[in-house]
Amino acid sequence: MENQPTTLIDPKSGFCSKTKTYHSLRPHLQLPPLTSPLSTTEYAFSFLQHSPPPPQTTALLDVVTGHRISFPELIHFTEVLASSLYSRFSLRKGDAAFIISPNSIHIPILYLSLFSLGVVISPSNPVASEPEILHQTNLSKPVIAFVTSQTAHKIPDTVKKTILLDSPEFESLITSQTGGRVDGLERVRVYQSDPAAILYSSGTTGRVKGVLLTHRNFISMLASSIATRGVKKNKITSVTLCTVPYFHVYGFVYCLRLAAMGDTLASMGRFGLRTMLGAIQEYRVSDVAMAPPVVVAMVRNVGVMDGYDLSSLETVACGGAPLSKRVLELFKERFPNGYGLTETTARIFSTVGPKESEVTGATGKLISNCQAKIVDPETGESLPPSRPGELWVRGDTIMKGYIGDDKATAATLDSGGWLRTGDLCYIDREGFLFFVDRIKELIKCKGYQVAPAELEHLLQSNPDIIEAAVIPYPDEEAGQVPVAFVVRQNGRFNDESKIKDFIARQVAPYKRLQRVMFIESLPRNATGKVLRKELINLALSNATSKL
Repeated sequence: MENQPTTLIDPKSGFCSKTKTYHSLRPHLQLPPLTSPLSTTEYAFSFLQHSPPPPQTTALLDVVTGHRISFPELIHFTEVLASSLYSRFSLRKGDAAFIISPNSIHIPILYLSLFSLGVVISPSNPVASEPEILHQTNLSKPVIAFVTSQTAHKIPDTVKKTILLDSPEFESLITSQTGGRVDGLERVRVYQSDPAAILYSSGTTGRVKGVLLTHRNFISMLASSIATRGVKKNKITSVTLCTVPYFHVYGFVYCLRLAAMGDTLASMGRFGLRTMLGAIQEYRVSDVAMAPPVVVAMVRNVGVMDGYDLSSLETVACGGAPLSKRVLELFKERFPNGYGLTETTARIFSTVGPKESEVTGATGKLISNCQAKIVDPETGESLPPSRPGELWVRGDTIMKGYIGDDKATAATLDSGGWLRTGDLCYIDREGFLFFVDRIKELIKCKGYQVAPAELEHLLQSNPDIIEAAVIPYPDEEAGQVPVAFVVRQNGRFNDESKIKDFIARQVAPYKRLQRVMFIESLPRNATGKVLRKELINLALSNATSKL
């Protein structure tokens, strides 16, 4: 990245008036030389070697069974498993391993072991269908699959080796002393530019794509997380309960953070709201990572937190999908929100500390060693602060590309390393990023563009509405018109005309809702993104009256 004279960079927003590029105002991070052989596992464990936590400190915790693994055990099990996979299953650098499992205490060990061997990790959603799994394995071409007894049947015959994670065989791979460390780890030289993982994009805007991330991407993200943690707290160890799936980039990064930061990572296989609250109380959890549907559930279930001692809880990290202003206001805890994509190795904008978290609607400031641009989608012009356009980002956390899809890669990454996010955003004069909407989800009504998120935020500002989603509906005259799906608070506010009037009083005529449909809950994917295609199909199938 080119360096600009600091006099040209605004000290508040990070905007350079010459290049019209936003620069991170976070402290610059000194990363290892790119040419140095270094796996993500080696980088993460190097922090434990320099500043080891007390030997009995818990690294991994199963909040359901109470099973614990200490940091010395984590390192030992990682090395033994890597050795076993190398010697007994002939896994080699460059091989791909497909993983389809719910969260468990063994997943972080598996990830770290595979990374140390230079094996490319490709995790998938356990609820994915067999055709979806087939598409993903066609992209990643795994030589081995790690599954559970509930997911094993989904693996196609093209994958020749399968290991059950909930079997005595896998336990023996972790505890076996055969071969020792030398057989598994010291024969492998992993470079930072080597592929590390293939993570699958959500598919909410098209067919699922395999996002190829390198060890350098994860090393950069870990360096940023460590620097951020130093600002946030002084405690030696904290307990983080991760309720988000480890197959998603959000949960994936949490699996790696624990090794580098010396914190306890608590896991729960199947999510339950009361299980989570009980775990926070019993294990004195200080940080929780969750997806927006969990926050919405806590808001909807009035009194659900009553009777639980949540005094240990310091931060709630919420990511995976936008969270409405209304829900944020109802939830009393602090939210270190963030903006990120699978393609950016999770967050690339984030809040640090309570003061930044108080900026309602903002997703944070640009992380260290990264740049951003706001580009007019029509003209390609780079825009100054407070003007919305497509967010472009560049930095060490940006993906290598989409596996097996050169066309999609070329459409997303330009020759200068800029990643086009497809998100309509703006950066204010203080350097905070605000998400407006997905560009592809903008409603084209009478020649105007209507942002669904704007109408959704207005709807959710009404205390009788818990959440809402606005979709485009085909119209002969207007092209498209906005239609809303609404989840009501305890069945209240069931008059469609009142909701339409509520919005009409606050927006221009072309933004007015043409129809309101009531629904028990919004369909979402595993990370909380609204499945708008399902809502569009539902609206079309229920089109019994003329709009």
